[in-house]
Amino acid sequence: MRKLADYVIDTSKFNVHELRQVIKDKFSGAGGETQMMINVVSFGFRHGVPPDADLVFDVRFLPNPNYIPKFKDLTGRHPSVAKYVRSFPQTGEFIERITQLLVYLLPHYIREGKSYLTIAFGCTGGRHRSVMMAHEIRMKLVKAGYRVKETHRDS
Repeated sequence: MRKLADYVIDTSKFNVHELRQVIKDKFSGAGGETQMMINVVSFGFRHGVPPDADLVFDVRFLPNPNYIPKFKDLTGRHPSVAKYVRSFPQTGEFIERITQLLVYLLPHYIREGKSYLTIAFGCTGGRHRSVMMAHEIRMKLVKAGYRVKETHRDS
């Protein structure tokens, strides 16, 4: 097996952090940067918090579109629902504050060697507010230069 290997790394001398650095140095791209994969997830608290969430934000403080008959069967992806949720001043302020927090935190997570991060936004059912918020934050993080996937668990 050893003769077939392209690289041999004696792992007996490394702790997990040192081994990660050796592997990163050996196999990362030319600039040595590792791009963290970020997953922004929407969910409904009534269905439970996603077990893989690293950061969880509760958006149930925003007015609930579910109680407006024309929005009930739509999701936060629908432009009229998103416009409704965005119409409240606290929505814009929350988006800006969370974006600032994440843009501050992400380089620190990367420096510590975290290669993926799941950021979850929850509302009651996971169909309206959390969906809109996950989408907005994904767009902000992409604009800031991060690789971001968007998932809507309960919509």
